[in-house]
Amino acid sequence: MTWFASHTHRWQDWPLASLLAAKQRAGVSVSLVVPARNEAATVGDVVARVRDALVDTVALLDEVVVIDSDSTDDTYAVAEDAGARVHRAAEVRPDLGSFPGKGEAMWKSLFVTRGDLVVFMDADLVDWDTHFVPGLLGPLLCQPGVDLVKGFYERPFLGAEPAAYEGGRVTELVARPLLALRHPELAALVQPLAGEWAARRTLLETLSVPTGYAVELAALLDTAATRGVDAIAQVDLGRRAHRHQALRDLGAMATQILAAADARAGGGALPEPGSVVPLRQYHPVDGAVVPLTRDVPVGERPPAALVAPLQPSVQAGPA
Repeated sequence: MTWFASHTHRWQDWPLASLLAAKQRAGVSVSLVVPARNEAATVGDVVARVRDALVDTVALLDEVVVIDSDSTDDTYAVAEDAGARVHRAAEVRPDLGSFPGKGEAMWKSLFVTRGDLVVFMDADLVDWDTHFVPGLLGPLLCQPGVDLVKGFYERPFLGAEPAAYEGGRVTELVARPLLALRHPELAALVQPLAGEWAARRTLLETLSVPTGYAVELAALLDTAATRGVDAIAQVDLGRRAHRHQALRDLGAMATQILAAADARAGGGALPEPGSVVPLRQYHPVDGAVVPLTRDVPVGERPPAALVAPLQPSVQAGPA
């Protein structure tokens, strides 16, 4: 049997009652982490719906935590009003400094959550449902050999005329070709960069974490390298849509993906937090083509398990 056949599931495979029973038998706790930056328009709906369905109605989740990554809008207040416990990334372990990026927020979450199992969801979802969470937890609760679960879904491009399966441009143009060339053992993953995924804390705390967009790819590569592809599963979650990034921003994301893969292929030390790669892009201005260089962060945080505990004299920031 191929990896795809034996490690690919549907969210319907695990009725909620069976997951609750499995959670009780295992004696584990579950955290939902939502990294967010300037997502006031959507984060409240994500938090409120999950809390209602999976905290207040049934106790599948033990905590819902939003990590606010340097938002300049009302993300913090909206998420808190919706029922999340909210932390500003810069105020979590301030002794370790702070860097911009999704990966940084996810890494910081390991210091302010307690779940044995951790589920990650993006904050900008506009077409989704709460079954995403139990779907991702299914393999972790019911298959002891699985340590990391990726979601996949129909991902439309929400243009003037929505097109099914046309979303995920960095996946199709960068991540999937990269896996085909360098890591064919992971080519069966439908959405390698999916922001909806889950893992055991015992795995997460051993992973080096890119501070930016490459966190999902790095987690896949490192899990496969240290625990084997059989420790990874994927679950069909149905349909998922979110707002799209501008093309030049996707260029920065693609740079981070390639940097994370190159760092792991080199066999040397991973780039320090704060490391950047200059990316030159070109813009039309008054009929001329003008170069613009942006510094793309490619640094990585060390495994959380290797970070020294907070000293009593250092303040951890408000809860």
